[in-house]
Amino acid sequence: MIPTMIGLVAAVLAAGPPGGYGDGGGRGEPESKLTVSYMADAGFASAVKLECGPAGGGHPRAAAACAELTAVGGDLDKIEPAHTACILIYQPVTAEVTGEWRGTTVQWKHRYGNSCEMRRALGALVAF
Repeated sequence: MIPTMIGLVAAVLAAGPPGGYGDGGGRGEPESKLTVSYMADAGFASAVKLECGPAGGGHPRAAAACAELTAVGGDLDKIEPAHTACILIYQPVTAEVTGEWRGTTVQWKHRYGNSCEMRRALGALVAF
């Protein structure tokens, strides 16, 4: 009886955890880990972790943000701005994205005239 149980336990352990975690089919380790942040000259700031492949990390719209980055190959300067109007009040804000995107180090920073311009330019990335 004991040799049968030992054999059964060994077979289960050899099969790996349920849900395909070991073969990339489950949660596993994300292929991209980024920190998306912004700071306004007025003194307020915000930051959030974003993971892609699979999407997660605390970003409230992680799937949309990852899809946006995937569409531009991780090049934030290629994101197509939304067609929305912004007020012309100068309240500067600096957006920053750092971390790793699919094996490439990301160190990106851009200053916008106000938070509306930042949101228009970066879409789901700064939807927090």
